Amino acid sequence: MSASEITIDYAAIKERQQRTWSAGDYALIGTTLQITGELLCEAVDVAAGERVLDVAAGNGNAALAAARRGCDVTACDYVPALLERARARAAAEGLSLETDAADAEALPYPDAAFDVVLSTFGVMFTPQQERAASELVRVCRPGGRIGLISWTPTSFVGQMFKLVGRYTPTPAGVRSPLLWGSETRLDELLGQDVARYEHQRREFMFRYRSAGQWLDAFRAWYGPMNRAFAALEPGAQAAFERDLLALAEAHNTSSATLRVPSEYLLTVAVKSG
Repeated sequence: MSASEITIDYAAIKERQQRTWSAGDYALIGTTLQITGELLCEAVDVAAGERVLDVAAGNGNAALAAARRGCDVTACDYVPALLERARARAAAEGLSLETDAADAEALPYPDAAFDVVLSTFGVMFTPQQERAASELVRVCRPGGRIGLISWTPTSFVGQMFKLVGRYTPTPAGVRSPLLWGSETRLDELLGQDVARYEHQRREFMFRYRSAGQWLDAFRAWYGPMNRAFAALEPGAQAAFERDLLALAEAHNTSSATLRVPSEYLLTVAVKSG
């Protein structure tokens, strides 16, 4: 069957994704990525008083970074439990943060409602990429900025997702989320609505005591890996574990602990005025 002949049930896919990201406790993994939200807000150069939307916000890394800089921030995600964690983090710091349970492919906001629209490792997982990109652009005002951070296809996380896909195949016809980490693909998704781009390739450093500790944490708390293990028979689980540990060790840059760099693409796009 050709790609054009595949009928894709996007509602079922998104329901499955919601269950996946609700599994474990992504907040325990997401919080370790906080530095990326801070770096994105600096790259976008958010200003106090600006209206900022964090799309597919998870537990609020970019949203909290913008709130710390005096912005009027809204965080949205389709996993309510993650938004609860974002609200708790904001309350602990005395920050103001609005939250909405929302689908990144159908944002519940008027056109041009925000000065800045952000997403860190979030919107990249939407199954209908063109629709999600269109929504990012729609809710951003003319001359406003869209800031994105996405894992690249060749990164450690990219290789991890490809390995997960070997054991638990993704639905036919759905494009890889890792394409958001490609300048070429972002130009396809946003190009006609963007006046200019700035792309930076950076690395996030995963730091754990050992490959085993990293795997224990991701298996317990990271939804895609948690669900992948749960779907496998014991023999396949053992093989999956060996492959993941080998992947981590192959990328380890430390002789004493686990220090694994993973490339991501940081993009700042200015919407056409």
